[in-house]
Amino acid sequence: EVQLAESGGGSVQAGGSLKLSCAASGFTYTYNCVGWFRQAPGKAPEGVAAIFTRAGDTYYADSVKGRFTISRDNAKNTVYLQMDSLRPDDTGVYYCAAESPCGRTLPDVLTGGQKYRGQGTQVTVSS
Repeated sequence: EVQLAESGGGSVQAGGSLKLSCAASGFTYTYNCVGWFRQAPGKAPEGVAAIFTRAGDTYYADSVKGRFTISRDNAKNTVYLQMDSLRPDDTGVYYCAAESPCGRTLPDVLTGGQKYRGQGTQVTVSS
């Protein structure tokens, strides 16, 4: 059974940092793509960062570009999201989602629709 498990969420003040992890079990990350998404209360999910896990290519939503960094460690079967310069509007439930094989471009990955996704981890940024 494929499972994705996020960790690393929490509460920080504006300007702080958090690093989220998305660990996979039941499949390997080596040949697929993974996206990080977030959903604030009352809002639709928003794709924020995506990565091709084999080549390491990345793509970011404009709202997080320059502040968030997505990376992967295929040996650990884990994808990370380093979040710096956090703002109150970054608050939400963050979840990862993966597809294998990856037949889309990274911008398309951020539109959602992956077969596998985790339960999410709460990120709260206070002003």
